[in-house]
Amino acid sequence: MRPTGSPAVERRMTADDGSGDVDGECCNGIESFELWGAAVKWGSDFKVNSSKECCNACKAMCTGNHGPCLCDTWVFCGNKKACGDKFGECWLKKQKDTLAPDKQEAGNKIMWTSGIVFGKGEGIVALETEFGAIHVKLLPECSPHSVFNILELLGLRHCAGCQFFRAETRGLVWDARGDHIKDASFGPPYALLQGTLGAQGTTFDTIPSEFCPEIKRGSVAWVGSGPEFFISLANHQEWKNAYTVFGYVLPEDMEIVEKITQLPTKFDVWTGVNVTILENPVPLRVRRIKSNNGDLNHSS
Repeated sequence: MRPTGSPAVERRMTADDGSGDVDGECCNGIESFELWGAAVKWGSDFKVNSSKECCNACKAMCTGNHGPCLCDTWVFCGNKKACGDKFGECWLKKQKDTLAPDKQEAGNKIMWTSGIVFGKGEGIVALETEFGAIHVKLLPECSPHSVFNILELLGLRHCAGCQFFRAETRGLVWDARGDHIKDASFGPPYALLQGTLGAQGTTFDTIPSEFCPEIKRGSVAWVGSGPEFFISLANHQEWKNAYTVFGYVLPEDMEIVEKITQLPTKFDVWTGVNVTILENPVPLRVRRIKSNNGDLNHSS
């Protein structure tokens, strides 16, 4: 693993521009869900027409170009009947810790829709393996349900059973940049590293299908509704929007992903599909990355 606070980690984190593969128009939240936090703009004085407009107002205060985000949480009241005179209120807030948002309320009686925004160098977690830490930028504006599930995993003291178990190279189907080679098939191999975040002894809440960008090299997406997921080694335009993308691997860490896919494998057949399985699954753990006075470190 990389040493705590290593220059390599810091370079990658500060280089992150927060854009990834996300469509700039993507700005989603979770309905019937209220995030608390210190208000930086009071909704009673700020009303908008939609949750997307509220989300974009928060994003406008979190460009990443002038220090920490002034806003990282938005809360919108969009149910005219339930909201009454609060209809249209857009509360912009700031969390003490964006990876552990303040108290939350959820349920059918909650009239608010909420979401979070990660700025430059924020919202990055590590999938730690014996071959190094794979840093993943989470995409709450694209897949908020998925991201909140990952944030819950950060609270686990262990992740027994979490592992990578399927590894498929790019083969002769995609080039080193992940582009499809003309006239080649679309697999097998399928250019992906598959694993599970289903920790033994814990309940994994199934993930609803969410808006997602196209699968590109470095995309991290659920298989179905989780807890199985995969990291793509290629640009899979042929898959369109079939999988919910909840993050992307920071580019320099793709070498670790490639290294794991080169480990010894064996063949298997899943529902008529030829796959390659790692002879020895690679255990992983989801860990948070914490910034402290400019130094980026692994949190204990």
